[in-house]
Amino acid sequence: MGHLDHAALGWLTPVLSYAMACIGAALGLRCTVRALGATGRSRRNWLITAASAIGTGIWTMHFVAMLGFSVSGTDIRYDVPLTIVSLLVAMAVVCAGVFAVGYSRDRTRALFLGGLTTGLGVASMHYLGMAAVRLHGDVTYDPVLVGLSVLIAVVAATAALWAALNIKSPVAVTVASLIMGAAVSSMHYTGMFAVGVDVTPSGAVLPGATAMQFIFPLAVGLGSYLFLTSAFVALSPTAGEREASASAQRPVEGAVG
Repeated sequence: MGHLDHAALGWLTPVLSYAMACIGAALGLRCTVRALGATGRSRRNWLITAASAIGTGIWTMHFVAMLGFSVSGTDIRYDVPLTIVSLLVAMAVVCAGVFAVGYSRDRTRALFLGGLTTGLGVASMHYLGMAAVRLHGDVTYDPVLVGLSVLIAVVAATAALWAALNIKSPVAVTVASLIMGAAVSSMHYTGMFAVGVDVTPSGAVLPGATAMQFIFPLAVGLGSYLFLTSAFVALSPTAGEREASASAQRPVEGAVG
Protein backbone atom coordinates (compact mmCIF):
# COMPACT_ATOMS: atom_id res chain seq x y z
CA MET A 1 0.00 0.00 0.00
CA GLY A 2 1.55 3.29 -1.09
CA HIS A 3 1.49 6.28 1.23
CA LEU A 4 -0.89 8.93 -0.07
CA ASP A 5 -0.16 12.60 0.47
CA HIS A 6 -3.02 14.95 -0.35
CA ALA A 7 -1.02 18.11 0.31
CA ALA A 8 2.48 17.38 -0.97
CA LEU A 9 3.00 21.10 -1.61
CA GLY A 10 1.82 22.10 1.86
CA TRP A 11 -1.16 24.38 2.37
CA LEU A 12 -0.73 26.01 -1.05
CA THR A 13 -2.95 23.64 -3.02
CA PRO A 14 -5.81 23.31 -0.46
CA VAL A 15 -6.00 27.09 0.01
CA LEU A 16 -5.70 27.91 -3.69
CA SER A 17 -8.23 25.25 -4.68
CA TYR A 18 -10.69 26.56 -2.08
CA ALA A 19 -10.21 30.08 -3.44
CA MET A 20 -10.98 28.89 -6.99
CA ALA A 21 -14.15 27.14 -5.81
CA CYS A 22 -15.29 30.31 -4.01
CA ILE A 23 -14.58 32.55 -7.02
CA GLY A 24 -16.49 30.22 -9.34
CA ALA A 25 -19.42 30.05 -6.91
CA ALA A 26 -19.55 33.81 -6.36
CA LEU A 27 -19.40 34.54 -10.07
CA GLY A 28 -22.03 31.91 -10.83
CA LEU A 29 -24.39 33.33 -8.20
CA ARG A 30 -23.98 36.88 -9.47
CA CYS A 31 -24.65 35.76 -13.05
CA THR A 32 -27.73 33.82 -11.98
CA VAL A 33 -29.07 36.86 -10.13
CA ARG A 34 -28.58 38.87 -13.34
CA ALA A 35 -30.29 36.12 -15.36
CA LEU A 36 -33.38 36.06 -13.15
CA GLY A 37 -33.77 39.79 -13.70
CA ALA A 38 -33.45 39.47 -17.48
CA THR A 39 -35.57 38.00 -20.26
CA GLY A 40 -35.10 36.34 -23.64
CA ARG A 41 -31.61 35.97 -25.05
CA SER A 42 -30.08 37.99 -22.21
CA ARG A 43 -31.36 35.51 -19.62
CA ARG A 44 -29.99 32.59 -21.61
CA ASN A 45 -26.57 34.22 -21.97
CA TRP A 46 -26.35 35.03 -18.26
CA LEU A 47 -27.32 31.45 -17.35
CA ILE A 48 -24.67 30.05 -19.70
CA THR A 49 -22.08 32.34 -18.10
CA ALA A 50 -23.23 31.26 -14.62
CA ALA A 51 -22.96 27.56 -15.52
CA SER A 52 -19.53 27.97 -17.10
CA ALA A 53 -18.28 29.89 -14.05
CA ILE A 54 -19.52 27.35 -11.50
CA GLY A 55 -18.40 24.37 -13.61
CA THR A 56 -14.98 25.91 -14.24
CA GLY A 57 -14.58 26.76 -10.56
CA ILE A 58 -15.42 23.21 -9.46
CA TRP A 59 -13.15 21.58 -12.04
CA THR A 60 -10.27 23.97 -11.35
CA MET A 61 -10.68 23.39 -7.61
CA HIS A 62 -10.41 19.63 -8.13
CA PHE A 63 -7.30 19.67 -10.27
CA VAL A 64 -5.49 22.43 -8.38
CA ALA A 65 -5.98 20.22 -5.31
CA MET A 66 -4.66 17.27 -7.35
CA LEU A 67 -1.39 19.14 -7.90
CA GLY A 68 -0.70 18.32 -4.25
CA PHE A 69 -1.60 14.63 -4.60
CA SER A 70 1.27 12.15 -4.53
CA VAL A 71 1.75 8.43 -3.88
CA SER A 72 5.01 7.04 -2.55
CA GLY A 73 6.68 4.51 -4.83
CA THR A 74 5.12 5.68 -8.11
CA ASP A 75 4.91 8.62 -10.46
CA ILE A 76 1.50 10.01 -11.43
CA ARG A 77 0.30 10.86 -14.93
CA TYR A 78 -3.08 11.99 -16.30
CA ASP A 79 -5.01 10.70 -19.29
CA VAL A 80 -5.55 13.91 -21.28
CA PRO A 81 -8.79 13.04 -23.17
CA LEU A 82 -10.48 11.69 -20.04
CA THR A 83 -9.46 14.78 -18.08
CA ILE A 84 -11.01 16.99 -20.76
CA VAL A 85 -14.18 14.86 -20.63
CA SER A 86 -14.39 15.47 -16.87
CA LEU A 87 -14.31 19.23 -17.55
CA LEU A 88 -17.08 18.95 -20.15
CA VAL A 89 -19.18 16.86 -17.74
CA ALA A 90 -18.81 19.54 -15.06
CA MET A 91 -19.93 22.24 -17.50
CA ALA A 92 -22.87 20.22 -18.88
CA VAL A 93 -24.42 19.12 -15.59
CA VAL A 94 -24.09 22.53 -13.95
CA CYS A 95 -25.64 24.07 -17.06
CA ALA A 96 -28.58 21.64 -16.81
CA GLY A 97 -29.15 22.50 -13.15
CA VAL A 98 -28.88 26.26 -13.65
CA PHE A 99 -31.22 26.26 -16.65
CA ALA A 100 -33.74 24.11 -14.75
CA VAL A 101 -33.89 26.71 -12.01
CA GLY A 102 -33.71 29.68 -14.37
CA TYR A 103 -36.65 28.66 -16.56
CA SER A 104 -38.88 26.40 -14.48
CA ARG A 105 -42.15 27.77 -13.12
CA ASP A 106 -42.19 25.21 -10.31
CA ARG A 107 -39.08 26.41 -8.47
CA THR A 108 -39.28 23.79 -5.69
CA ARG A 109 -39.36 20.87 -8.13
CA ALA A 110 -36.65 22.46 -10.27
CA LEU A 111 -34.49 22.99 -7.18
CA PHE A 112 -34.79 19.32 -6.17
CA LEU A 113 -34.17 17.91 -9.64
CA GLY A 114 -31.51 20.49 -10.49
CA GLY A 115 -29.65 19.91 -7.23
CA LEU A 116 -29.77 16.14 -7.64
CA THR A 117 -28.63 16.26 -11.26
CA THR A 118 -25.90 18.80 -10.64
CA GLY A 119 -24.64 17.04 -7.50
CA LEU A 120 -24.41 13.68 -9.22
CA GLY A 121 -22.71 15.40 -12.15
CA VAL A 122 -20.14 17.05 -9.88
CA ALA A 123 -19.42 13.70 -8.25
CA SER A 124 -19.11 12.13 -11.72
CA MET A 125 -16.64 14.85 -12.68
CA HIS A 126 -14.56 14.08 -9.60
CA TYR A 127 -14.43 10.34 -10.19
CA LEU A 128 -13.85 10.75 -13.93
CA GLY A 129 -10.91 12.93 -12.99
CA MET A 130 -9.67 10.17 -10.68
CA ALA A 131 -10.17 7.60 -13.45
CA ALA A 132 -7.80 9.72 -15.54
CA VAL A 133 -4.99 9.12 -13.02
CA ARG A 134 -2.27 6.76 -14.25
CA LEU A 135 0.16 5.21 -11.78
CA HIS A 136 2.02 1.97 -11.07
CA GLY A 137 -0.54 0.06 -9.04
CA ASP A 138 -4.24 -0.43 -8.41
CA VAL A 139 -6.59 2.25 -7.09
CA THR A 140 -9.32 1.18 -4.65
CA TYR A 141 -12.14 3.11 -2.97
CA ASP A 142 -13.87 3.00 0.41
CA PRO A 143 -17.55 2.75 -0.63
CA VAL A 144 -18.80 4.49 2.53
CA LEU A 145 -16.64 7.55 1.93
CA VAL A 146 -17.53 7.53 -1.77
CA GLY A 147 -21.22 7.57 -0.86
CA LEU A 148 -20.61 10.38 1.64
CA SER A 149 -18.78 12.44 -1.00
CA VAL A 150 -21.70 12.04 -3.42
CA LEU A 151 -24.15 13.10 -0.71
CA ILE A 152 -22.06 16.18 0.04
CA ALA A 153 -22.00 17.01 -3.68
CA VAL A 154 -25.79 16.79 -3.97
CA VAL A 155 -26.38 18.89 -0.84
CA ALA A 156 -23.81 21.48 -1.97
CA ALA A 157 -25.35 21.71 -5.45
CA THR A 158 -28.87 22.08 -4.06
CA ALA A 159 -27.69 24.77 -1.65
CA ALA A 160 -25.96 26.59 -4.51
CA LEU A 161 -29.11 26.62 -6.63
CA TRP A 162 -31.22 27.70 -3.66
CA ALA A 163 -28.80 30.55 -3.02
CA ALA A 164 -29.02 31.57 -6.69
CA LEU A 165 -32.80 31.87 -6.33
CA ASN A 166 -32.98 33.57 -2.95
CA ILE A 167 -29.81 35.58 -2.37
CA LYS A 168 -29.49 38.97 -4.04
CA SER A 169 -27.19 41.29 -2.09
CA PRO A 170 -23.42 41.25 -2.77
CA VAL A 171 -22.62 40.59 0.90
CA ALA A 172 -24.98 37.60 1.04
CA VAL A 173 -23.54 36.27 -2.23
CA THR A 174 -20.03 36.52 -0.76
CA VAL A 175 -21.01 34.59 2.37
CA ALA A 176 -22.85 31.97 0.30
CA SER A 177 -19.87 31.54 -2.02
CA LEU A 178 -17.53 30.96 0.95
CA ILE A 179 -19.88 28.28 2.28
CA MET A 180 -20.26 26.70 -1.16
CA GLY A 181 -16.50 26.70 -1.66
CA ALA A 182 -16.10 24.89 1.66
CA ALA A 183 -18.75 22.34 0.63
CA VAL A 184 -17.10 21.64 -2.73
CA SER A 185 -13.68 21.31 -1.09
CA SER A 186 -15.15 18.97 1.53
CA MET A 187 -16.64 16.82 -1.22
CA HIS A 188 -13.28 16.64 -2.98
CA TYR A 189 -11.21 15.69 0.05
CA THR A 190 -13.83 13.22 1.30
CA GLY A 191 -13.58 11.54 -2.09
CA MET A 192 -9.78 11.61 -1.91
CA PHE A 193 -9.73 10.08 1.58
CA ALA A 194 -11.75 7.22 0.08
CA VAL A 195 -8.80 6.38 -2.18
CA GLY A 196 -6.31 3.60 -1.50
CA VAL A 197 -3.44 2.60 -3.78
CA ASP A 198 -1.69 -0.78 -3.94
CA VAL A 199 1.61 0.17 -5.55
CA THR A 200 3.30 -2.22 -7.97
CA PRO A 201 6.89 -0.99 -8.44
CA SER A 202 7.84 -0.73 -12.09
CA GLY A 203 10.36 1.02 -14.27
CA ALA A 204 7.95 1.29 -17.20
CA VAL A 205 7.07 4.73 -18.49
CA LEU A 206 3.51 5.72 -17.58
CA PRO A 207 1.20 6.97 -20.34
CA GLY A 208 -0.31 10.44 -20.18
CA ALA A 209 0.93 13.85 -19.08
CA THR A 210 2.32 15.03 -15.78
CA ALA A 211 0.37 17.53 -13.69
CA MET A 212 2.79 20.33 -14.56
CA GLN A 213 2.70 19.51 -18.28
CA PHE A 214 -1.06 19.55 -18.60
CA ILE A 215 -3.11 20.16 -15.44
CA PHE A 216 -1.25 23.27 -14.28
CA PRO A 217 -1.41 25.19 -17.61
CA LEU A 218 -5.08 24.30 -18.07
CA ALA A 219 -5.93 25.32 -14.50
CA VAL A 220 -4.11 28.64 -15.01
CA GLY A 221 -6.06 29.22 -18.23
CA LEU A 222 -9.42 28.46 -16.61
CA GLY A 223 -8.51 30.55 -13.58
CA SER A 224 -7.75 33.46 -15.90
CA TYR A 225 -11.16 32.95 -17.51
CA LEU A 226 -12.82 33.24 -14.10
CA PHE A 227 -10.99 36.47 -13.28
CA LEU A 228 -11.74 38.05 -16.67
CA THR A 229 -15.40 37.04 -16.46
CA SER A 230 -15.57 38.46 -12.93
CA ALA A 231 -14.31 41.79 -14.28
CA PHE A 232 -16.90 41.70 -17.08
CA VAL A 233 -19.74 41.01 -14.64
CA ALA A 234 -18.55 43.73 -12.26
CA LEU A 235 -18.46 46.30 -15.08
CA SER A 236 -21.78 45.28 -16.68
CA PRO A 237 -24.74 47.41 -15.55
CA THR A 238 -27.51 45.64 -13.67
CA ALA A 239 -31.14 45.77 -14.81
CA GLY A 240 -31.83 48.40 -12.14
CA GLU A 241 -28.92 50.53 -13.32
CA ARG A 242 -30.10 50.31 -16.93
CA GLU A 243 -33.64 51.34 -15.93
CA ALA A 244 -32.30 54.26 -13.89
CA SER A 245 -30.19 55.38 -16.84
CA ALA A 246 -33.15 55.13 -19.21
CA SER A 247 -35.36 57.10 -16.80
CA ALA A 248 -32.75 59.82 -16.49
CA GLN A 249 -32.57 60.21 -20.27
CA ARG A 250 -36.35 60.44 -20.91
CA PRO A 251 -36.89 64.02 -19.57
CA VAL A 252 -33.91 65.20 -21.57
CA GLU A 253 -35.30 63.66 -24.76
CA GLY A 254 -38.71 65.23 -24.06
CA ALA A 255 -37.19 68.65 -23.51
CA VAL A 256 -35.22 68.47 -26.75
CA GLY A 257 -38.39 67.46 -28.64
